[in-house]
Amino acid sequence: SGKTTYCHAMREFLGRLGRSVAVVNLDPANEALPCPCALDIAELVTLPDVMDSLGLGPNGGLIYCMEYLEANADWLRDKLQGLRGHYVLFDCPGQVELYTHHESLKNVFGQLAKWNFRLAAVHLVDSHYCTDPGKFISVLCTSLSTMLHVELPHVNVLSKMDLIEQYGKLAFNLDYYTEVLDLSYLVDHLASDPFFRNFRRLNEKLVEVIEDYSLVSFVPLNVQDKQSMRQVMQAVDKANGYSFGDQEHRSLEALMSAAVGADFHFSSTLAVQEKYVQSQDKAVEEEVMDL
Repeated sequence: SGKTTYCHAMREFLGRLGRSVAVVNLDPANEALPCPCALDIAELVTLPDVMDSLGLGPNGGLIYCMEYLEANADWLRDKLQGLRGHYVLFDCPGQVELYTHHESLKNVFGQLAKWNFRLAAVHLVDSHYCTDPGKFISVLCTSLSTMLHVELPHVNVLSKMDLIEQYGKLAFNLDYYTEVLDLSYLVDHLASDPFFRNFRRLNEKLVEVIEDYSLVSFVPLNVQDKQSMRQVMQAVDKANGYSFGDQEHRSLEALMSAAVGADFHFSSTLAVQEKYVQSQDKAVEEEVMDL
């Protein structure tokens, strides 16, 4: 999903705005960091060492690493002391069960909150999953489960927007996916596939759960697009209550933008669609050729 790329791109973007930003790598499987981090969990534990010494696979090894980090929270607290006054980006592991039902990372987040870190979770999802209705419903279930389990202010992001139609075309406009509109249309679209037709009742129940909670929405992101980065930044700032730092421009406009600016996604989503999603309308010549 590009979480490490996101962290380092956001660090550069926020740095240009005058924020003192530090990236903390909490992913023990992340060996090829694009640039140095202020703090790296590799100083405490690494996934290859755990796999070799305990005979665990990648998934079991990551779970052990997070349990080890939780047991050594004092190490993390001491290392973070030097980052006071910084806007900290925590690059966490990408293993989904760590956020849906395992407790260690959730407990680490709880410790960070006790140490007066004001946290917001940014959940990255590859945007091309929107082109497959079955996968998109799975993404919605995973996002909802993560939000309920982690219990933090939460921003879901559709990353790699420039690749959204790499594996197929969108069945609906982009705002249908970002705002998670009436999902019954998605179930009907799935039912047109012979394979999914047998699971219509299951899909209907999953959709009911998602709509009953009505919590999941997405912000589109392309890390190479300045305006896209700004929209994600505004959504995250609103989630964690950030207004501006010592080196940033201070004004009532900036304060109000942090408070309500993330709510107005409709026009920006349309602009993103025009930029990255090919129009479904065919030219007259193309329709004639099809006939």
